[in-house]
Amino acid sequence: MSPGVYADLRAQRECWHPVSFAAGLGAQPVHADLLGEPLVLWRGRDGGVRAMSDLCVHRGTALSLGSVNGDEIVCAYHGWRYRADGRCTAIPQLADPARVPAKARVAAFRAQERYGLVWVALAEPCWPLPEVPELADGRWAVVTAGPYSWRCDAARQVENFTDFGHFPWVHPGLLGDPERPVVPRHEVRTEGHVLHYTIVRPEAPNSDEFPIFANQQAGPPERRSRYELHLPYTIVLRLTWGGERGMVYFFASQPVAADRCTGYVVIGRNYNLCQDDRVIQDFEDTIFGQDQRVVESQRPERVPFDLAAELHLKFDAVAVAYRKAMRASGLAADAPVGHDVHGPG
Repeated sequence: MSPGVYADLRAQRECWHPVSFAAGLGAQPVHADLLGEPLVLWRGRDGGVRAMSDLCVHRGTALSLGSVNGDEIVCAYHGWRYRADGRCTAIPQLADPARVPAKARVAAFRAQERYGLVWVALAEPCWPLPEVPELADGRWAVVTAGPYSWRCDAARQVENFTDFGHFPWVHPGLLGDPERPVVPRHEVRTEGHVLHYTIVRPEAPNSDEFPIFANQQAGPPERRSRYELHLPYTIVLRLTWGGERGMVYFFASQPVAADRCTGYVVIGRNYNLCQDDRVIQDFEDTIFGQDQRVVESQRPERVPFDLAAELHLKFDAVAVAYRKAMRASGLAADAPVGHDVHGPG
């Protein structure tokens, strides 16, 4: 295969990425993969999240098979103990277990819990997480959906989320209408690592099965969608319908590897506060399922950030701006297709 411009996994180590729903991380360690790096996630005595390389320095056993004891994780194979900074503190096989060699340590990474997700940065992060105050507002109902694991890169998943042209064809009756396929005009403004754009478009009425949107006004329903796309793979979408009712979609894709990703959705709304969470979750499962079969068919599996590699029209303004911004920020670079030259190692 010929070389191309693709997501630079090494550069993206300097970004925050989601690796798990926070609710899924309890008393036992959990495995996750990020940018080709195997991680073990766990909680310390204070409940705070920890992230380290999922690889005991002794015999390469996955630490995620072990257990948590106070502020330390214990390897399942030989009982070696590691604290949150990755340093081994005890080797039971020694006469003096505390006489630990200096080299007995594993890599530890920055981790935080926010918006119901566990986030990890494999190097000093260049940008903070976006601010979404609605998700911390007790007057808003918050529900999570996913995770959605796809066989493509995270950029394909993100571009699909922001692609307006596919709604009538992939999601007829739910997000679009084949009788109204024209994409309304919209402009994209890039400020640093954040893309801003707003689109006002007609949308399909609420279905009896999924009554989740606040489009109850008289006349054809119209949605105002205000997007923030935070590089590399996080989207904040605010929806309004001309009144005080609003919804916030928070979407972030985990770059598991060069050609695999997992998407997480957190949704807040200030209406339908007593609605069962399963209504929104079933809707998202349906939408992401419809998208997955299409996106996983795309070739290459990774977004080609060279603009000449694919045909772009005016309604592809977001994809064009996104690809330019990823290159300008150094998060996409020249790499041989199919070879993880920018991965860890």
